[in-house]
Amino acid sequence: MSATDRLVEELAFHDRQARERAVCLSSDGSLRFRDDDYLSHETWMRPAFARLGDVAGLRALDFGCGHGMAAVVLARRGAAVTAFDLSPGYLHEARRRALANGAQIELVQADGERLPFAAGSFDRVWGNAVLHHLDLPVAARELHRVLRPGGLAVFCEPWGENVLLDWARRRLPYPGKHRTPDERPLRRHHLPQLQAVFQRVEVEGHQLFGMARRVLGPGRVTGALDRCDAALLRTLPGLARFCRYVVLTLHRSA
Repeated sequence: MSATDRLVEELAFHDRQARERAVCLSSDGSLRFRDDDYLSHETWMRPAFARLGDVAGLRALDFGCGHGMAAVVLARRGAAVTAFDLSPGYLHEARRRALANGAQIELVQADGERLPFAAGSFDRVWGNAVLHHLDLPVAARELHRVLRPGGLAVFCEPWGENVLLDWARRRLPYPGKHRTPDERPLRRHHLPQLQAVFQRVEVEGHQLFGMARRVLGPGRVTGALDRCDAALLRTLPGLARFCRYVVLTLHRSA
């Protein structure tokens, strides 16, 4: 598929998702949320957000903002927030969510491979499940360009090194299983593409056994598996290669 065709397919897919979500978001009440609602919805979110550090007074970019919840959390923490997405439908939802939560956010329609921002525009960049949709070397160069020297970016991304998980993703039905035709989880061979651009790339794995929550949902069993994961990954960090998701922290040199 050509880059143009991929872009058209991505836009149509995410606009369709946004229309489906809009049915459930008929009032400001359904758009208001607490930070914990967002930070607790997946086990990697809170530790990933912590990697951004104190964002008060900093310029932050929500890279592929989707429904806009991360942008609102960043704004509540005192950042000057710009958020972009390819999908006009998602931008409409993000705008409504910002208004419902009293957050000041600049919203822009853009493609992650061609960002309409000046060099060094942002101190921090946040992204969730977006890099694996893009031409990674191109997106990495654009990301590096818009980060100020000494800035950093944090991305939460699906990981594809576990062959059993890869089989399940392709073969098994489970809640929320929606993908564009060309998207693939990141893998180890993608890391050099980031390391070629950024001074330092940190990789932290999340949900080893805890990935069972994708089928079982939250509860005592998955809570116990999460605690097991925390102990195992702290003791044997090499097991991160088998996790469901990774948190990538990308450092631009000063």
